[in-house]
Amino acid sequence: PALFMENARKGSIVSRANSIGSTSASSVPNTDDEDSDYHQESHKQLYKDQRRRAHTQAEQKRRDAIKKGYNDLQAIVPTCEQQDFCISSQKLSKAIVLQKTIDYIQFLHKEKKKQEEEVFTLRKEVMALKIMKVNYEQIVKAHQDNPNEGKNQVSDEVKFNVFQGIMDSLFQSFNASISVTSFQELSACVFSWIEEHCKPQTLRDVVIGVLHKVKSQLY
Repeated sequence: PALFMENARKGSIVSRANSIGSTSASSVPNTDDEDSDYHQESHKQLYKDQRRRAHTQAEQKRRDAIKKGYNDLQAIVPTCEQQDFCISSQKLSKAIVLQKTIDYIQFLHKEKKKQEEEVFTLRKEVMALKIMKVNYEQIVKAHQDNPNEGKNQVSDEVKFNVFQGIMDSLFQSFNASISVTSFQELSACVFSWIEEHCKPQTLRDVVIGVLHKVKSQLY
């Protein structure tokens, strides 16, 4: 009986040892699968970090470009300069910078249109001066061709008749063209009359007509 009990005890110990060994073996993880999952997760995290950094850099570049654009506008647009010492320490908002830029562009458009109108007026004046220059050149040439013509002095009465004839002719057209309903309408009519009846060529024709008339009365 003692031997039987000893063998039974040994068998029980061996059985328990085998059971523990099999349990321990079954609880040991598969290291190859875990390594593969770990590497995949690392790659995913690395890719996310790279995308996040790229997005952050792109956003920073965009903000820097916008900031530089507003700074350039403040440097270019004169009205964006700080004039008030009380607000010199305050930075202009983007909305104010944009509004001042729009106002300045509109001002430049008006100035451009005004300068174009001035250029057009100056061209008309240059053309009129050229016509007057031609007329005076003809007068000088006529005096040079007939040097004795200037020796005959013209009386003051004749001069007055010539002046009166010119003024009468101009007043007739002036009186027919001008309206005095209001000062605004009067101003508009005067400018229109000047542009229409005071052109160099028109005045030349008036003067020539008066001279012919006075000449026919004298001779």
